[in-house]
Amino acid sequence: MWTVFLNSDSSLLGYKDKNGVVRIEPKFMGFTIANKFDKIIAVTEEVNGSYKSYYLTKTGKIIGRDSLHIFDNGPDCESEGFIRFRVSQTDKVGMFNSNGKIVIPAEYDALTRVKNGMVVGLKGAKKKFWDKEKHSDKHFSWTGGKEVLITVDNKIIIDNFANNYHLNFNSLVVTAQPTSDLTRETFRGIDSKYYSFVDFDKEFKHWLKTSVLDNLNKDKLINNSREEITYWKESTGWTSEPKLDFIERNFDLLRSKLLVINSKDCDYNIFNEGLNRYIFKSDKYSSFYNTCGESKDWIYPVKNIVVNYKTKSELYQDHFEFLRTDTGYELISVSIKSGEIK
Repeated sequence: MWTVFLNSDSSLLGYKDKNGVVRIEPKFMGFTIANKFDKIIAVTEEVNGSYKSYYLTKTGKIIGRDSLHIFDNGPDCESEGFIRFRVSQTDKVGMFNSNGKIVIPAEYDALTRVKNGMVVGLKGAKKKFWDKEKHSDKHFSWTGGKEVLITVDNKIIIDNFANNYHLNFNSLVVTAQPTSDLTRETFRGIDSKYYSFVDFDKEFKHWLKTSVLDNLNKDKLINNSREEITYWKESTGWTSEPKLDFIERNFDLLRSKLLVINSKDCDYNIFNEGLNRYIFKSDKYSSFYNTCGESKDWIYPVKNIVVNYKTKSELYQDHFEFLRTDTGYELISVSIKSGEIK
């Protein structure tokens, strides 16, 4: 893994290896967002007064000139050694492997990043622009079409793969019969086998009910919390401290506000989010981000419980954020407006 570094005036980026040896002198800018160079990255550099964008492999091979896949004002980031590209003439998406070889041809309207060796592809869809005059192609949604689940060499696994947005692809189980596990979603593959994935939403709701809210006590909350809790206070803003200190001081408040969720008339929602890199930026969270510093929410989503309170004069909310880790969900963040955190 090579790590990014800046030139003397911080205007250009280059890369060093783990021993501090310069592998690429600073020359990149713009769409170069990779903090670490694993196998393939998107870069921009100035050449003879003009800006050139392309993909660069670890061996120095240049591919995909002016074919960067741009999403949310940024280029794609490598996922499991693969990266997406878009052909401007056709507005179709394909995928390179780490050697710069096209493994998925540019015949899809959209592709997800690689997740456990699999990709969701969309074909036959149309763009529905939010701006009716189509002043910009940055704000649109897809309508129609069909989603398929494919391998990284473009072989179809599941021909109709709708409603796949909250699935844990790393939890794949293939069986001869549909699963009875209520936390899973099952799809029939083109080989007539059944492919099931844990649904993050169902998994979290079941875990929350059985592991936290049922007979909630101090030890249970401590055991299901991250090492540090980040919390919001109007007087100090965001603050982090060891979970033992925070929970010991605030357990009665936390317990009462969490148990509100059990009441039938509680107005609450659970949102699927990514880890906020501007708040959770210590080395303790580095494994939850990719080489571009983006949250790996397809493996480690953050479940944000938002409880709504309404009076005659105002609406306010409590927030409890739980991060999915390799050992389960953990409370990482609290913001309580209906009570005072000590």
